[in-house]
Amino acid sequence: MSYIKEVLNDEYDGKSVHLRGWVYRTRSSGKLSFIVLRDSTGIIQLLASTKKLPENKYREISSLTIESSLEITGTLRKDERAPTGYEVEIEDYILYQRNENYPITKDQGEEFLLDNRHLWLRSREFTATMKVRSTVFKAFADFYFNLGYYEVQPPLMVSTAAEGGSTLFKVPFFDEEVYLSQSSQFYLETMIFSLENVFTISPSFRAEKSRTWRHLTEYWHAEAEAAWLHNEEMMQVEEKMIEYIVQEVVKNNSEDLQTLGRDIEFLKKIRAPFRKIRYADLMKMAEDWGLGLKYGDDLGADEERAIMVHFDSPIFVTHYPSYLKTFYHKPDPENPSEILCHDLLAPEGYGEILGGGERISDLDTLLKRMEEYGLEKENYYWYLDLRRYGSVPHSGFGLGLDRLVLWILHLNNIKEAIPYPRTIRRTKP
Repeated sequence: MSYIKEVLNDEYDGKSVHLRGWVYRTRSSGKLSFIVLRDSTGIIQLLASTKKLPENKYREISSLTIESSLEITGTLRKDERAPTGYEVEIEDYILYQRNENYPITKDQGEEFLLDNRHLWLRSREFTATMKVRSTVFKAFADFYFNLGYYEVQPPLMVSTAAEGGSTLFKVPFFDEEVYLSQSSQFYLETMIFSLENVFTISPSFRAEKSRTWRHLTEYWHAEAEAAWLHNEEMMQVEEKMIEYIVQEVVKNNSEDLQTLGRDIEFLKKIRAPFRKIRYADLMKMAEDWGLGLKYGDDLGADEERAIMVHFDSPIFVTHYPSYLKTFYHKPDPENPSEILCHDLLAPEGYGEILGGGERISDLDTLLKRMEEYGLEKENYYWYLDLRRYGSVPHSGFGLGLDRLVLWILHLNNIKEAIPYPRTIRRTKP
């Protein structure tokens, strides 16, 4: 038994092959029928004829509908007229299931396709997307393993909010109430005191009532924390990481990128270092572009999209005003009203895919920031302990892997970048 991709070469020309998969499309002409078979690796054209098959078996296979499942044996021949340059003349087959009315057809509406995502995932476009997604996840982990980082597994049910209480999902927990994790950052910080450099890939949850093209309520979060690194050094690691992931996709998924119509040459040009722009300077640039932004304005999806159409490579935005970011970011010693943080914005209008920065390592400064945010220190006793016992400079980041896939593939909506999107309106299938 072979996968389709394995036999798509001249080595198998004139030889018997044994394949299995699903009907992708069919067409018949008299006593000849052409069936395009698909499996996880690709497609190949099959030829069914009365010369090789008994009349009853020919009638059966020539009337198959899409997504019927079967196993075939036949002779492969090179044929430039076939979709992938090769054709298999069927000599025998086993039919596993014949479909009568496969519900996914052309021109279906978005809601119908979302309701039937379990079937729509079989499309060639979605298959290509999932293959790229797999490469992205693997490349992220490989990059940090190669740097000597350790992978860790923080909890998903937590008692302390990392980003604030307004976007927390509450979960009954016996006689108590806990929250679904918004970020693993705090737990990663605890681990740098033993492992120094750590990362995780895990789901995060945000109860944001947002309906933008790039928001999910459940998304996959790649996060890392590193002891002894400052903000600038953290960005240097991150830009090399993004370059590595993008180039791994280029190297391993060229066919998938072509299936999705992505400009491969554009991706080949994504190379570190990335441009670094202070928030204040970016606001001046936005004013020159007529975007109606001023210093102190937060950057949402629309604002970032308007900004990033002006760039053809990712940029770091640094030194945000302290009130625009969460409490744990370290104030800039040269200008305490701004913090040592950064967002990485993707080009082509895609905006933020990563947020990070240097964490406050001084206990008194952290307590002051928590007081400004109205946070009860008792709820963060263990996080404060990290500043009491052997505190060191450290930095970290959180990368939205779904957003990264969204940008790499130049998709229109983040719901296209994940198998089963969860939004404020959708929890099925």
